[in-house]
Amino acid sequence: MEHEGLLLKDKDKHVDWLMLGSALLLSVLGLLTMSSFQSSNPYFERQIIWLGLSLGVFFTARTIDWRAIRRSGVAVSIYGFATGLLVLLFILGRALKGAHSWFTVGGVAFEPAELAVLALVVVLAKYFTDRHVEIAHVRHIIVSGIYAFILFILVALQPDLGGSIIIFLVWLGMVLVSGISRKHLLAVFLLGVIASVGLWNFGLHEYQRQRILSFIHPLADIRGSGYNAYQAMIALGSGQVLGKGIGYGTQSKLKFLPEYQTDFMFAAFAEEWGFIGIVIVFALFGVLFWRILFAAARGATNFETLFALGVLFYILAHVMVHAGISLGLMPVTGTTIPFMSYGGSHLLVEFLMLGMISGMSRYSNAAHREQLKQEFSGGYDV
Repeated sequence: MEHEGLLLKDKDKHVDWLMLGSALLLSVLGLLTMSSFQSSNPYFERQIIWLGLSLGVFFTARTIDWRAIRRSGVAVSIYGFATGLLVLLFILGRALKGAHSWFTVGGVAFEPAELAVLALVVVLAKYFTDRHVEIAHVRHIIVSGIYAFILFILVALQPDLGGSIIIFLVWLGMVLVSGISRKHLLAVFLLGVIASVGLWNFGLHEYQRQRILSFIHPLADIRGSGYNAYQAMIALGSGQVLGKGIGYGTQSKLKFLPEYQTDFMFAAFAEEWGFIGIVIVFALFGVLFWRILFAAARGATNFETLFALGVLFYILAHVMVHAGISLGLMPVTGTTIPFMSYGGSHLLVEFLMLGMISGMSRYSNAAHREQLKQEFSGGYDV
């Protein structure tokens, strides 16, 4: 009863405004990059609506008691639901630019791959929580890998190479923090090499292979497969220190840089805001990562800690891949940058994740206060 009293008091705890504020500011910077301030922009107008809905999702999620998803049945059900949606994509999904990645309901498109990554974080947090004592056994790496591999294949077959890479990186990050041994870590990397060879020979489409070859030889075909990456590097470099000014990015606004609202948002932003803007963006992501790590460190159980770390790896993987593409450090795969790129699916899921972390923090704070009280009162059983 005393513990419940502490929990009730925590329901009124203030929101982590540093975490929410950094995400919100990143979203605003993305909105400013979408708008030219000279004519109506449908991406800008729709994204404002999505941002409003996402904030509603955040504040709703933080009021929910998420301890129910610690149960194996609930975690596996969430994973099964997300997997089922990915399978249904091949039957009922909408094909756009050759990829079956979206459901369309009432003119609104939804991409279930983002929800699938959230489901993967939940099920892996539950799996590693239950087996953290014996995590060094290789079978747990294999079983967790199967969870990730199923989603990896379903997303790769859409085809969505960027989404499948994010799934792999999230799994790898969660495996690393779960306590994997060094020899098993080496085995994971060897399996990754073998999987990459198999993916190249049997899993990739020809245009995807050409993008990778263009990454290796960036100037070999700048009018063809290397065009997007070349234009992104021009946009990023032309921003110099202070940028060209909000709404004055020539590469993006004159359509030399394709899909700048989504796949090349970082390059479009850098062109208008320059090096100073990039520093601001990385600083905001740094604050966001710090607050997520803070929540992870104060998790009531290993589940909350692993869940928060999984969210961290999800956002970090997106930032690394998206920025790496614009900088010419990675081949073009078609990924968004969290909070900044246009799209309702990823924005809703990202704010949902932050809302879940905030909701978990309510009872984790109560648990920590109860632990401190027991320590000072000598209330632990010997």
